[in-house]
Amino acid sequence: MLPGPVDSEHGDPFARWGGRPPFRGLPAPVRLWLPVLLSFFVQVPATIVILVQHAPVESAPLAVTAVAVAAVGPLALLAARRHPGQVAAVVTAAAVADLLLPPLFGPPYVAFAFAIVLGIVRGARIWVYASVAIGWVAAVTLGSVLGLDWHPIRIALTTAAIALLLAVAERIRDRRARIGEARRKAIEHRQSVEQAERMRIARELHDVLAHSLSQINVQAGVGLHLMDSQPERAREALANIKASSKTALDEVRGVLAFLRADSVDAAALAPQPDLSQIPGLLDSMRAQGLDVNYTVSLARPPSAAVQLALYRIVQESLTNVLRHAQAQKAEVRLTDTDGTIRLTISDDGRGPVDPHRGDAGSGILGMTERAELLGGTLVTGSGSNGGFLVTATLPGAP
Repeated sequence: MLPGPVDSEHGDPFARWGGRPPFRGLPAPVRLWLPVLLSFFVQVPATIVILVQHAPVESAPLAVTAVAVAAVGPLALLAARRHPGQVAAVVTAAAVADLLLPPLFGPPYVAFAFAIVLGIVRGARIWVYASVAIGWVAAVTLGSVLGLDWHPIRIALTTAAIALLLAVAERIRDRRARIGEARRKAIEHRQSVEQAERMRIARELHDVLAHSLSQINVQAGVGLHLMDSQPERAREALANIKASSKTALDEVRGVLAFLRADSVDAAALAPQPDLSQIPGLLDSMRAQGLDVNYTVSLARPPSAAVQLALYRIVQESLTNVLRHAQAQKAEVRLTDTDGTIRLTISDDGRGPVDPHRGDAGSGILGMTERAELLGGTLVTGSGSNGGFLVTATLPGAP
């Protein structure tokens, strides 16, 4: 079946946002122009109005400079995406100049707040902190030298406001980092789930096709060999080929049905193999000339997942016996001891070609994965009396 809900340890990375990915933000053009336009229209028109109403005519050059300084900060924000640190330095310098130039009680320098937040969020923290520290010390020092009458409470409140602005920027930066990490984990989780499902489908298809095609190959060889001398047995081989191919098609349809979101009912119509189908599997092996002895001793049936794994392990092991072992006899033993199921498949064939390698092909790898996914183990090697031995242990509790 398809992967179910993830467990609590590796759960939804977006759980803290109600299980949904958080808001990804405004479109890029809006993020670029909104700070520029907002700070420009707050600073420049208000500065012009105040200067026109209160500045004497003889101070016109100074007033033009004040308007230019008010416009520098918003325009500098246009480069904040590529050069956030340098923009923070330029805007801080402009904010200091705005503080020292008339009007002494003008509009807030909104561009300074945007430059600080954008600089910290985009990783230019050293630039921002250095610019703010140097700029504020320079502003207080030059204000004292120029004789500006700044009340200590105003200085303290401005310092607190800058500290609060830096704290807000750090908070936004941390949240963006957490969201980015959550997205990265979500992508990795989705990829791991997809990979696990591909591996599961590959195991199922390998077990079904390898077994059925092996049977078809053997029966086709028998039919060709006996077609002229014993046509009845050749006909029997063809009937076996037909039965094997039908069974294979049914099982492949059952596996592929899980790949379609609208095929749950269709998948249910093709139930997965269980222990009750092992005798039929052994009969098909006997029909191909392998003498198989089956011994089963279970206190109670295990879960459906364990039964499917046991069936597939028996199927793959006996298929390997037919294809590689050159064996005449095989034995399948299924026992239950203290809640643990032990399955052994042995034969009297030639055994592992390389005992150190253990003939660990894709089939044995798939059997091992099946056992380990259910908390069990699978070991292969030489039997005590020669031949090949497969030993699987699985949890027996349903």
